[in-house]
Amino acid sequence: MLLFALALSGNLVGAERVPVLVELFTSEGCSSCPPADRLLERLDRESPSGIDAIVLSEHVDYWNSLGWRDPFSSAAMTQRQRDYARRLGGDVYTPEMVVDGAQGFVGSNSSEALQALAEAAGRTKAAMRVEVAPAGTKSRVSVHLERPVAGTLFVALARDAMRSKVTAGENSGKNLTHVAVVYSLVRVGRMDGLERTVDVDQVVAGGRVVAFVSDGVGGAVLALGSARP
Repeated sequence: MLLFALALSGNLVGAERVPVLVELFTSEGCSSCPPADRLLERLDRESPSGIDAIVLSEHVDYWNSLGWRDPFSSAAMTQRQRDYARRLGGDVYTPEMVVDGAQGFVGSNSSEALQALAEAAGRTKAAMRVEVAPAGTKSRVSVHLERPVAGTLFVALARDAMRSKVTAGENSGKNLTHVAVVYSLVRVGRMDGLERTVDVDQVVAGGRVVAFVSDGVGGAVLALGSARP
């Protein structure tokens, strides 16, 4: 991964970085997915220079009938990928990486990922601050924008790191690891004004919260932020 290493070599500690949303549609039942999972982990650990890659691992369920049921999969993630397919004019497949809701490609392609990240960083997005607080058995997420944005607000909750020992299917015998595994994705609705607060499922210990405003459902990301309670 020489290209990936070179792109990371320019990182500057403390430099202002542009947030970019990186969603990976993946499945533990897919033998082509582990390399894409590892690429997402690398982007999460060390983003390319000038970029803050905010990653989400979204496990689809359409592989579950083919030998192994992915414990992190859900129909909601499959539907989200289908929404992207309709907007981007592509197919539904794994592994697929979607960058800032604007470009989808094979999720293990590191050179295409770096190019897409660079292009996304060059597009204007509104700055967003995300705050999380306890709310009884729920978590309260507050979103603050620097300027008004017309779009749909989403809040994703993700487990920081997960691990599986796969005992059947195409990845039988493998120990798989994942980062930022989504367990809840809430479509809050139209973003009105500069602030919005919503109660969501409780954020798990060591988890992360990602909020973003997109151009409708399955559209380009217009504002993005994250928090680790």
